[in-house]
Amino acid sequence: MRLFIGIPLASEVVDVIGRLSRSLQSAGDGLRWSSSESWHVTLQFLGETSEEKYACLVERLRGVRSPSVPVQIGGTGFFDRAGVFFADVRVSSELLQLEKRVLGATSNCGFAAENRPFHPHVTLARAKGDNRMRALKRLKARANTNVQFPVFTAREFLLYEVFLGPGGSRYEVRERFPLGESQL
Repeated sequence: MRLFIGIPLASEVVDVIGRLSRSLQSAGDGLRWSSSESWHVTLQFLGETSEEKYACLVERLRGVRSPSVPVQIGGTGFFDRAGVFFADVRVSSELLQLEKRVLGATSNCGFAAENRPFHPHVTLARAKGDNRMRALKRLKARANTNVQFPVFTAREFLLYEVFLGPGGSRYEVRERFPLGESQL
């Protein structure tokens, strides 16, 4: 099974991102827009995982203790080389601490942290194929980076399973882990 750990978005954030996403989409724009069901903030991508590692992972993640985490989306941006349009998530000390606690728990099961710095975001669209750079350039010209997103409080993080398909990935929640003062 292919897994990752993430924070689900609050409904009011999904509404704002949905309006933004719909306002930017156009037929033949060369982009594959992600659906609202797939929007999340990734804490760690785990990849292919055995049943043995899965059992260890769930046990260790159940031991993660963290207060609820305020989450603020700051604006939109692009990962040009990857062909990704995203909503950027501000890295608060609380979010960074949660990420470190998750990485600590998963490392005990043999998962390694990425070498790149933590850059939380919500993927909104991907450009694929030969015209990727042109599609991104057109999107950049019309993307509104001054959108105001509501702050929300993450009260849980989730373990997702990824199902790859021709129309993109589909995510299914495997486990839920609460956050909050009662967890400390």
